[in-house]
This record gives sequence, C-alpha cells and structure tokens, in this order.
Amino acid sequence: MERVGYIGLGIMGAAIARNLMKAGFPLVVHNRSQAIVNQLVNEGATAAYSPKEVAQQVDIIFTNLPDSPDVEQVALDPHRGILAGAHEGLLFIDNSTIKPETARLIADKLASVGVSALDAPVSGGDIGARNATLTIMVGGAEASFERAMPLFAAIGKKYVWVGESGAGQIAKVCNQIIVGAQMTALAEALITAQKAGVDPERMVSAIQSGAAQMWALDVKPPRLFSGNRAPGFKAYMQQKDLGIVLDTGKTYGVPLPLTALVQQLYTAMLQLGHAELDNSAIITVYEHLTQIQLKESEK
Repeated sequence: MERVGYIGLGIMGAAIARNLMKAGFPLVVHNRSQAIVNQLVNEGATAAYSPKEVAQQVDIIFTNLPDSPDVEQVALDPHRGILAGAHEGLLFIDNSTIKPETARLIADKLASVGVSALDAPVSGGDIGARNATLTIMVGGAEASFERAMPLFAAIGKKYVWVGESGAGQIAKVCNQIIVGAQMTALAEALITAQKAGVDPERMVSAIQSGAAQMWALDVKPPRLFSGNRAPGFKAYMQQKDLGIVLDTGKTYGVPLPLTALVQQLYTAMLQLGHAELDNSAIITVYEHLTQIQLKESEK
C-alpha cells in the first residue's frame, strides 16, 4: 500500500487526512499548528516537522493550503520544501484552490526531479470532507490520476480527470463562479421572503424541488435557520477564490461581471468583520443593508 503524506490540516485537510487513515493508508502529517498534528498522531498518524521530512518518507504527498504562495513555498522551498525531500516516483497532489498558472509552475519544477504532480482541488465543504463525499477535479498526467484513484475513492464520491496540468484548477474556477452566485442568490431570496412577510423556511420548502433546486438550497438553509454560521468554508477563502476567478478571466479574456459583483459583496462581508464565518453567511451583508435579521427556526 502506498505511504501517504498530508500537509495542511485545516477544516478540510484534517477530515481528508482522517479518511485516508480510515481507508488503511499509512499517513505522515505536517501542519503549521501542532495541535491538530498531535490529535492525528493519537489516531495513528506519524508526525513530520517539515514538508521535506514528509516527502522523504512517503510515496504520495498531498497539500491543502490557503493560497497560491503557500503551496508554492511548501512545494518548492529548496531547503525545507517537498522539492528538498523529493525522490524519483513521488506523486504530489494538491487539494488547494490556487491559480492555474501556479499549479503548472509547480508541476514543471517537480517534474525536473522526477516527481509527478496533480492539481486536485475539491468541492463539498466540511460536510463532504468529513463524509468522504467530495467532488475532486484533477489536472495532470492521466497515468498519475489512475495511480491516485484509490486515494480519491477514500476521500470523495466523484473524481474526474479534466485534462493536463492546471485543468483541475480551471474546473475549480468554474465551480467557484457558480458557488459564489448560489450563495448570494440564496441570501437575496431569504431576505426578500422575510422582508415581504413570508416565512423563509416555508419559502425554501416550496421552491427547493423546482427549477431553483441547487446544492446551496439543499444544504445551507438548515444551518442558517438554526443560527449556525460557523464555517464549513470560510468567507475569506471564498473571497480569495473569487479573486482567482477574476484573474483567470483576465488571463483568457473572459468578461466576468457577475463574479466581480459577487466578490465585492464578499469584500463587504469581510469589512463587516465576518471573514471567519461560513460563505453562506454572505446573508449578513443583506441583513446589514435591510436592517433585518434572518428569523431563526422555532423547531
């Protein structure tokens, strides 16, 4: 069985790492914060103290980090990075959401030392990470994708090879265009119903099996109605991802006016002090603008 490393143990990464262990993969972990490393060690993982140390001990190494510069540093630092611990046959898989051009740069640099790379961003939030039902969008060599399939099967319900290096991140760009629009549309619908004197919960029940059906409408309202705005996916990460979307649009000459507006709404949310809340808590911006608070469930 392949020896696996995981670097970046946030809300998503820790859950993914646990599912890899549940599937029987020997796991080496590293994270900037040591507390989660200690938890996973108690559950059967082995700790490493740098990305280099992880790479030296494993056959396949995952990263799940906040942004493009973080992944680039962890992967390519010549002293402590994966590059420094690289060996022939190592497979690098990045679950982060980063710029497609950064994914291609990392893949090229690692290929020079015999390491294959897959950009494999995920979708499905904390629930998908915990339940191993993530959707995984993969770019890189098809042979490397086939090698990684047993690991993808341990953490996700759908994993698709999209194309060569960077293609997984392009797919995630497209995913985030739709997710951002869904979250803001949901917020507008909930506040509109309540402002017009209609019970928002009943409104959701009435429309969620019709043409408006979508993942956000199925998953997010119960959390919002219970007053739970804790992050499954943090708002500042959504805002960052939408910045990647807009940069990608510029690169390829694609006008993205709707996404630009949605990103501005998330920027407003951050300015209201809600950066650490769930991305569905974009409703706070609408609450601020309308001076009403979404009614919580009486159940």
